[in-house]
Amino acid sequence: MNKGLLFIISGFSGAGKGTIVEAFLERNLDVKLSISATTRECRECEIEGVHYNYISRESFENMIKNGDMFEYATYVGNYYGTPKSFVMKELEKGNDVILEIEMQGALQVKEMYDDAIMIFVVPPHAKDLKDRLLNRGTEGIDIINNRLKRSYEETELMLNYDYLLVNDQLDDAIKSLEGIRCAEKIKYKRFLYLKDKFKEELKEIID
Repeated sequence: MNKGLLFIISGFSGAGKGTIVEAFLERNLDVKLSISATTRECRECEIEGVHYNYISRESFENMIKNGDMFEYATYVGNYYGTPKSFVMKELEKGNDVILEIEMQGALQVKEMYDDAIMIFVVPPHAKDLKDRLLNRGTEGIDIINNRLKRSYEETELMLNYDYLLVNDQLDDAIKSLEGIRCAEKIKYKRFLYLKDKFKEELKEIID
Protein backbone atom coordinates (compact mmCIF):
# COMPACT_ATOMS: atom_id res chain seq x y z
CA MET A 1 0.00 0.00 0.00
CA ASN A 2 1.30 3.45 -0.93
CA LYS A 3 1.78 6.00 1.83
CA GLY A 4 -0.64 8.88 2.00
CA LEU A 5 0.30 12.30 0.66
CA LEU A 6 1.21 15.14 3.01
CA PHE A 7 -0.07 18.54 1.86
CA ILE A 8 1.20 21.69 3.56
CA ILE A 9 -1.05 24.74 3.19
CA SER A 10 0.44 28.11 4.13
CA GLY A 11 -0.35 31.70 3.25
CA PHE A 12 -0.32 35.28 4.38
CA SER A 13 -2.45 36.07 7.41
CA GLY A 14 -5.86 37.00 6.01
CA ALA A 15 -5.40 35.13 2.71
CA GLY A 16 -8.26 32.76 3.57
CA LYS A 17 -6.32 29.49 3.81
CA GLY A 18 -8.46 28.29 6.72
CA THR A 19 -11.68 28.83 4.75
CA ILE A 20 -10.28 26.94 1.76
CA VAL A 21 -9.12 23.99 3.89
CA GLU A 22 -12.45 23.77 5.73
CA ALA A 23 -14.47 23.75 2.50
CA PHE A 24 -12.05 21.31 0.83
CA LEU A 25 -12.39 18.83 3.72
CA GLU A 26 -16.17 19.00 3.54
CA ARG A 27 -15.97 17.85 -0.11
CA ASN A 28 -13.13 15.35 0.39
CA LEU A 29 -14.01 13.32 3.46
CA ASP A 30 -11.14 10.87 2.96
CA VAL A 31 -8.52 13.55 3.68
CA LYS A 32 -7.41 14.00 7.30
CA LEU A 33 -6.65 17.34 8.94
CA SER A 34 -3.86 17.60 11.47
CA ILE A 35 -4.99 19.88 14.30
CA SER A 36 -2.15 22.17 15.32
CA ALA A 37 -1.39 23.16 18.90
CA THR A 38 -0.96 26.81 19.86
CA THR A 39 -0.34 28.96 22.90
CA ARG A 40 -2.48 31.85 21.66
CA GLU A 41 -5.93 32.47 23.11
CA CYS A 42 -9.00 30.93 21.51
CA ARG A 43 -11.05 33.43 19.50
CA GLU A 44 -14.82 33.65 20.05
CA CYS A 45 -15.53 32.04 16.68
CA GLU A 46 -13.18 29.09 17.29
CA ILE A 47 -13.67 25.67 18.90
CA GLU A 48 -11.11 23.79 20.99
CA GLY A 49 -9.92 20.67 19.15
CA VAL A 50 -11.42 21.84 15.86
CA HIS A 51 -9.46 24.96 14.94
CA TYR A 52 -6.52 24.38 17.31
CA ASN A 53 -5.58 22.56 20.46
CA TYR A 54 -5.03 25.48 22.85
CA ILE A 55 -2.34 24.70 25.42
CA SER A 56 -0.14 26.62 27.85
CA ARG A 57 3.33 27.85 26.94
CA GLU A 58 4.79 25.48 29.55
CA SER A 59 3.03 22.45 28.06
CA PHE A 60 4.13 23.41 24.55
CA GLU A 61 7.75 23.83 25.58
CA ASN A 62 7.67 20.43 27.31
CA MET A 63 6.44 18.82 24.06
CA ILE A 64 9.33 20.45 22.19
CA LYS A 65 11.79 19.17 24.79
CA ASN A 66 10.38 15.63 24.55
CA GLY A 67 10.49 15.56 20.73
CA ASP A 68 6.69 15.38 20.47
CA MET A 69 6.40 18.12 17.83
CA PHE A 70 6.67 17.38 14.11
CA GLU A 71 7.37 21.10 13.66
CA TYR A 72 6.87 24.30 15.56
CA ALA A 73 7.22 28.02 15.04
CA THR A 74 6.60 31.33 16.80
CA TYR A 75 4.24 33.85 15.26
CA VAL A 76 3.31 37.26 16.74
CA GLY A 77 4.52 36.14 20.17
CA ASN A 78 2.84 32.71 20.28
CA TYR A 79 3.91 29.12 19.60
CA TYR A 80 2.24 27.06 16.83
CA GLY A 81 3.12 23.44 16.20
CA THR A 82 2.11 20.05 14.84
CA PRO A 83 2.05 17.00 17.12
CA LYS A 84 4.09 14.31 15.35
CA SER A 85 2.29 11.02 16.02
CA PHE A 86 -1.06 11.75 14.32
CA VAL A 87 0.52 12.81 11.01
CA MET A 88 2.86 9.84 10.70
CA LYS A 89 0.22 7.27 11.67
CA GLU A 90 -2.26 8.54 9.08
CA LEU A 91 0.36 8.63 6.30
CA GLU A 92 1.41 5.05 7.10
CA LYS A 93 -2.26 3.98 6.84
CA GLY A 94 -2.36 5.44 3.32
CA ASN A 95 -4.46 8.48 4.23
CA ASP A 96 -3.73 11.93 2.80
CA VAL A 97 -3.11 14.57 5.47
CA ILE A 98 -3.33 18.37 5.35
CA LEU A 99 -1.22 20.61 7.55
CA GLU A 100 -2.41 24.22 7.65
CA ILE A 101 0.68 25.88 9.12
CA GLU A 102 2.80 29.01 8.98
CA MET A 103 5.83 29.26 6.71
CA GLN A 104 8.46 28.68 9.39
CA GLY A 105 6.86 25.41 10.37
CA ALA A 106 6.24 24.41 6.76
CA LEU A 107 9.93 24.66 5.95
CA GLN A 108 10.78 22.55 9.01
CA VAL A 109 8.41 19.82 7.86
CA LYS A 110 9.79 19.92 4.31
CA GLU A 111 13.30 19.49 5.67
CA MET A 112 12.27 16.42 7.67
CA TYR A 113 9.76 15.00 5.15
CA ASP A 114 10.90 15.81 1.63
CA ASP A 115 7.81 14.32 -0.05
CA ALA A 116 5.60 17.01 1.49
CA ILE A 117 3.64 18.98 -1.13
CA MET A 118 3.87 22.73 -0.46
CA ILE A 119 0.95 25.03 -1.38
CA PHE A 120 0.89 28.78 -0.72
CA VAL A 121 -2.38 30.77 -0.60
CA VAL A 122 -2.54 34.43 -1.64
CA PRO A 123 -5.38 36.89 -2.25
CA PRO A 124 -5.73 38.56 -5.68
CA HIS A 125 -4.23 41.82 -4.30
CA ALA A 126 -2.19 42.75 -1.22
CA LYS A 127 -4.84 45.28 -0.12
CA ASP A 128 -7.27 42.37 0.32
CA LEU A 129 -5.16 41.15 3.24
CA LYS A 130 -5.71 44.32 5.28
CA ASP A 131 -9.42 44.46 4.38
CA ARG A 132 -9.96 40.85 5.45
CA LEU A 133 -8.06 41.27 8.72
CA LEU A 134 -10.05 44.42 9.54
CA ASN A 135 -13.34 42.69 8.68
CA ARG A 136 -12.59 39.90 11.15
CA GLY A 137 -13.00 42.41 13.96
CA THR A 138 -10.98 40.21 16.32
CA GLU A 139 -7.74 42.18 16.60
CA GLY A 140 -6.58 45.77 17.08
CA ILE A 141 -4.81 47.80 14.40
CA ASP A 142 -1.38 47.27 16.04
CA ILE A 143 -1.65 43.47 15.75
CA ILE A 144 -2.99 43.77 12.19
CA ASN A 145 -0.02 45.95 11.22
CA ASN A 146 2.33 43.38 12.77
CA ARG A 147 0.70 40.68 10.66
CA LEU A 148 1.08 42.76 7.50
CA LYS A 149 4.74 43.47 8.27
CA ARG A 150 5.27 39.74 8.75
CA SER A 151 3.59 39.06 5.39
CA TYR A 152 5.98 41.52 3.74
CA GLU A 153 8.92 39.55 5.15
CA GLU A 154 7.36 36.22 4.16
CA THR A 155 7.29 37.09 0.46
CA GLU A 156 10.95 36.03 0.33
CA LEU A 157 9.97 32.47 1.30
CA MET A 158 7.24 31.96 -1.28
CA LEU A 159 9.68 30.40 -3.77
CA ASN A 160 10.06 27.39 -1.44
CA TYR A 161 6.53 26.29 -2.35
CA ASP A 162 5.46 23.96 -5.16
CA TYR A 163 2.12 25.63 -5.94
CA LEU A 164 0.63 29.13 -5.65
CA LEU A 165 -3.13 29.15 -4.99
CA VAL A 166 -4.91 32.48 -5.63
CA ASN A 167 -7.97 32.78 -3.40
CA ASP A 168 -10.34 35.00 -5.35
CA GLN A 169 -13.47 32.86 -5.71
CA LEU A 170 -13.69 30.14 -3.05
CA ASP A 171 -15.11 27.45 -5.32
CA ASP A 172 -12.34 28.00 -7.87
CA ALA A 173 -9.71 27.77 -5.13
CA ILE A 174 -11.15 24.46 -3.89
CA LYS A 175 -11.21 23.03 -7.43
CA SER A 176 -7.58 24.06 -7.87
CA LEU A 177 -6.62 22.29 -4.65
CA GLU A 178 -8.48 19.17 -5.76
CA GLY A 179 -6.64 19.36 -9.09
CA ILE A 180 -3.29 19.55 -7.31
CA ARG A 181 -4.18 16.46 -5.28
CA CYS A 182 -5.21 14.49 -8.38
CA ALA A 183 -2.04 15.47 -10.25
CA GLU A 184 0.19 14.51 -7.33
CA LYS A 185 -1.45 11.10 -7.00
CA ILE A 186 -0.58 10.12 -10.58
CA LYS A 187 3.00 11.40 -10.64
CA TYR A 188 5.29 8.77 -12.10
CA LYS A 189 7.56 8.64 -9.04
CA ARG A 190 4.67 7.15 -7.06
CA PHE A 191 4.41 4.23 -9.51
CA LEU A 192 8.00 3.26 -10.23
CA TYR A 193 7.12 -0.37 -9.57
CA LEU A 194 4.96 -0.37 -12.70
CA LYS A 195 7.95 0.10 -15.00
CA ASP A 196 9.31 -3.39 -14.31
CA LYS A 197 5.81 -4.87 -14.38
CA PHE A 198 5.07 -3.55 -17.88
CA LYS A 199 8.56 -4.41 -19.06
CA GLU A 200 8.05 -8.06 -18.10
CA GLU A 201 4.56 -8.20 -19.59
CA LEU A 202 5.75 -6.67 -22.87
CA LYS A 203 8.65 -9.10 -23.02
CA GLU A 204 6.19 -11.99 -22.85
CA ILE A 205 3.98 -10.77 -25.71
CA ILE A 206 6.66 -9.59 -28.12
CA ASP A 207 6.89 -12.02 -31.06
